[in-house]
Amino acid sequence: MKIRPLHDRLLVERLEEKEVKKGGIIIPDTAKEKPQEGKVIAVGNGKVTDEGKKIPLDVKAGDKILFGKYSGSEVKLDDKEYLIMREEDVLAILAQGGTTNSASSANRGDSIDN
Repeated sequence: MKIRPLHDRLLVERLEEKEVKKGGIIIPDTAKEKPQEGKVIAVGNGKVTDEGKKIPLDVKAGDKILFGKYSGSEVKLDDKEYLIMREEDVLAILAQGGTTNSASSANRGDSIDN
């Protein structure tokens, strides 16, 4: 089934956490929290202002993102669970390497590595 979110909404698939945490402790499924990391599957066309101007989204399909614990609405499509959320619920886009590590770049709004 194809789905396209409306306006400034995103379709997100949660990324499952690894079974073994640091220290080698395995947490059973019943005690795990839902992950706050996901992959954007589809995005809407953008937010429409009161003046009718369309603002494009910063998040693109394929981006790996962090979002709030209680963000979005859960939906089930083709036996898979997804979240539909607004772009404003996204806390960060996880970059794939190649960023700077200086504190001055963080002040400019650029990303930093840890």
